[in-house]
Amino acid sequence: MNLAAPPGETCPEDHVVRPEEAIGITVLGATGSVGVSTLDVLGRHAGRFRIVALTANRNVERLYRQCLEYHPEYAVMNDAAAAQQLYDRLRPLGSGTQVLSGVEGLEWVASLPQADYVMAAIVGAAGLTPTLTAARTGKRVLLANKEALVMSGRLFMDEVRRSGAELLPIDSEHNALFQCMPTDFGAGLATAGVIRILLTGSGGPLRETPLAHLATVTPEQACAHPNWTMGRKISVDSATMMNKGLEVIEACWLFNAELAQVEVVIHPQSIIHSMVEYADGSVLAQLGNPDMRTPIAHALAWPRRMDSGVGFLDLCRIGRLDFLAPDLGRFPCLRLAFDAMAAGGTASAVLNAANEVAVQAFLQRRLRFTDIPRVIEATLEQVTVQEASSLQAVLASDAQARQLAGEQLWALGLET
Repeated sequence: MNLAAPPGETCPEDHVVRPEEAIGITVLGATGSVGVSTLDVLGRHAGRFRIVALTANRNVERLYRQCLEYHPEYAVMNDAAAAQQLYDRLRPLGSGTQVLSGVEGLEWVASLPQADYVMAAIVGAAGLTPTLTAARTGKRVLLANKEALVMSGRLFMDEVRRSGAELLPIDSEHNALFQCMPTDFGAGLATAGVIRILLTGSGGPLRETPLAHLATVTPEQACAHPNWTMGRKISVDSATMMNKGLEVIEACWLFNAELAQVEVVIHPQSIIHSMVEYADGSVLAQLGNPDMRTPIAHALAWPRRMDSGVGFLDLCRIGRLDFLAPDLGRFPCLRLAFDAMAAGGTASAVLNAANEVAVQAFLQRRLRFTDIPRVIEATLEQVTVQEASSLQAVLASDAQARQLAGEQLWALGLET
């Protein structure tokens, strides 16, 4: 199992790193919340890492400023018009950064030989192909793009094994599980003495909102997460708990777990990031302040540790840790994710595609919050699940699901 293959020695903190020894890193999705946190951690260890490439979708202003600060060899905008704008702004300054565009550009910088590590932080299905490219070319993949495994779990893990890539999870929950897991979990959790995985989630900003009020929830309310600072799409996923459902699917693939071995627990304080229960009754938990820089620094330095910039945990100040079972009536998206994983094949890709369409419509105020699971469930019922035997099959199911979800939006839009 190559979730994190035996690494070579990494540089101790007190080692003076020559430029040619610095670890090259490509950051896919540099302008998003995880990308910005990654650059913050990298900036604390100047000289140890060398930024090879930064990418973004359309945020020209932020990527422009990042290029001026970090001087990457390459900058990629997924949007061609945005790439031209970035080029026009950098060229008069004599910048040595080469500007590329499109999926081809993303895949190029994910496979560059000088990029030892690839931070995969593009949100959604758009991150699948460059992340898969990084795995195919044997990189240390720092996986923050959960959709890569949700959509193409078996294909992705097969590529990791074939290429000898190192796969280190960045989602706080999966990084916590990785830290609590035995080294031999690849042979199966039961063989390694693991009884179950406990994925914790805060329950989001609407955990205590009366059910009768959910239909009128606004994007601003859904995005007001009490503990984490995240992008708008993932914030809505947290409010519906679809994010936790996607994490269940991701955990099954990452840790070779059966669906029955994964349990979701609501933990409002977001201090325990996840737990692993063992056959002897032991439960190992990873705790920390809710800050993505902790798992980022862990994956960058693994198997060592390094400063992340995150404050130390004060349990006396926190005072209490609460746990609740999730209410599937309040969070139907969580149930749909379990159902999709149980169905197998391309069902998870369909789930993800329909969710992306529905969440975007909600953020654009074209869909009620409570209609998000309705769009997803109707789409799952209409799509014939295929074997996820190739990337083409996965992408075809993704495209079909987006079309059908769009049709559901039209019907629901006429009602609202």
